[in-house]
Amino acid sequence: MAEPQVPLPAGRYGRSASDEERTDRRLKIVGACLGAAALALIGWIGFGHISKGSDVNAELIKFKVISDEEVQAQLEVHKDRDLTGVCTVRALAEDKGEVGRKDFTFEQRETRIDEVVSLRTTGRASSAQLIGCRPAQSN
Repeated sequence: MAEPQVPLPAGRYGRSASDEERTDRRLKIVGACLGAAALALIGWIGFGHISKGSDVNAELIKFKVISDEEVQAQLEVHKDRDLTGVCTVRALAEDKGEVGRKDFTFEQRETRIDEVVSLRTTGRASSAQLIGCRPAQSN
């Protein structure tokens, strides 16, 4: 005959199943909170890195081919008031070959500058491109 099982005395032979379940639940909650905090920190650092951007930004509003040796480009530059910015513009021929490139310096003490710049070319240009802008190197 099978002997009836007598429950063991509580706390005498280690932890009970309910204590282990409670500990597992606590560990899962702590792990989830730490994981969420780590993800939030990584997201915050990444957003700060991406949103910082450049101190000098510009947009090529329009360009006009003046002759076989010249292109004019209208730039809208945004920068800090005390910063000198340098923007690079290039002119492209019909076959997409570069026929001119020049750096333009913006020293005005304004945060928004709208200026038409002239770029000399080695051949007839069909388009102009703004390559990018950066703060000027201080010597």
